[in-house]
Amino acid sequence: MLIMGLGYPSYAWYRTRPVLSGKFRTIAFDNRGVGQSDRPPGPYPIALMASDAAAVLDAAGVESAHVFGISMGGMIAQEFALQFPHRVRSLILGCTAAGGPHAVRADAEATQMLMARGNMTREEAARAALPFIYAPGTPQKLIDEDMEVRKPWFPHPDAYTAQLQGILAWEAYSRLARITAPTLVIHGELDRLVPVGNGKLIADRIPGARLVTLAHASHIFTTDQTEAAHRSILQFLASLPKAAAN
Repeated sequence: MLIMGLGYPSYAWYRTRPVLSGKFRTIAFDNRGVGQSDRPPGPYPIALMASDAAAVLDAAGVESAHVFGISMGGMIAQEFALQFPHRVRSLILGCTAAGGPHAVRADAEATQMLMARGNMTREEAARAALPFIYAPGTPQKLIDEDMEVRKPWFPHPDAYTAQLQGILAWEAYSRLARITAPTLVIHGELDRLVPVGNGKLIADRIPGARLVTLAHASHIFTTDQTEAAHRSILQFLASLPKAAAN
C-alpha cells in the first residue's frame, strides 16, 4: 500500500509503482482532500487519514500489506502501524518525520517558502517548493516530468491547509518503540524540507529499523536517485522473512 505526501495525488507514485508491481500487487490511493478523493471540511488529523488507509485495504479485500509512505504519507504509515499493527507486513518510511518537539525542522528558507504559499496560485506554490525538494544536480527534465504528472491535481488551498493542520497537530516520537513491523527508513541526505536528521531519529526509535540515506538526493528521492532508492527498497523487501514477504 502506497501513501503519498502533503497535497500530492497518488499518480505521483508513477516512478515507483511499476517497479513494485513486478513483484507485488500495489494499492495506491488519494488521501482525503486531494486527487480524486472527496474534499470534506478540515482539519484532517493524521489518525483519521490512517483510518482512511485501513478503509482502502478493506475495500480492496486485503487483510495486511507492506506499507510505504513518503513525507506526510510516512506519518500516516507510522500511525497506521501503531493503530493497526496486525495489518502491517513491513513498513517503509521515506523522507518523513515523527513530529513533536524532537523533530528536526526545515531550514529557514524552506519555512519562509511554506509560509508564503498562501498568497500564491496553486502552480506558483508548487514551483516555489522545487529548490527545497529536489537535489541541485537533478536534471530539469526529470523535475518537469514530475510537474506534468502533478499539474492536473495541484491541491485546493483548503485541502492543503486541512492536511497541514493534521501534520502540525500530530506526533509519534513518544510511541515509535511500539512499532513491531520490520521497518526501512529511507531519506535523502540533501532534504531541506524534512531534514535527514528526522530519518535518523525514527530509525533509532523503532526496534530493529534499518536506515538508508541517499547521497545526492533531497526530499523527492525517488526522482533524485531513482535507481538507488528502488534498489534499497527491493533489497529490503527481499530480505524479509518469507511469511512477511508473502
